[in-house]
Amino acid sequence: MSIPSNIAEGSSRTDKSFSHFIDIALGSSFELETQIIIAFKRKYISKENLTKIEEKVQEFQKMTMSFQNKL
Repeated sequence: MSIPSNIAEGSSRTDKSFSHFIDIALGSSFELETQIIIAFKRKYISKENLTKIEEKVQEFQKMTMSFQNKL
């Protein structure tokens, strides 16, 4: 919830402020990565699911950083 909420909130602001909200969203994505690793270590999710989710989160991070660099 935090990731899209921060992007949405920042989208109505100046580019500088929007960039700050994107930083917050990226931070949340790194938190999510940590949480899914913990879920795997506690055997809540399989290695296969961990890998799929990690790939999607990392893709989001790359795309978002690229977008942020263009602001």
